[in-house]
Amino acid sequence: MHLPEGAKPRLSGVQALLQYFTFDHLPPEQQRVSSLFSILANQVATAGTAGPETTTALRKLLEAKDCAVRASLHEKVAVQEQAQS
Repeated sequence: MHLPEGAKPRLSGVQALLQYFTFDHLPPEQQRVSSLFSILANQVATAGTAGPETTTALRKLLEAKDCAVRASLHEKVAVQEQAQS
């Protein structure tokens, strides 16, 4: 396949989703939470063929990871507010 000059090849659905499971940019507590999802995402991605169900599983896992990271932020804020009271 020949790409136009300056064009980048498209990532597969699985590869595109795996990029959102990085966690080095997060604070330590959120890294701890996110890293567990990253491990599972990589296991799902390599467990079988990269079909629509794999992509769906990764999308739903990404949604769960985002919720868990936000929950850990909420817990941190709640603890800080309690300490100020």
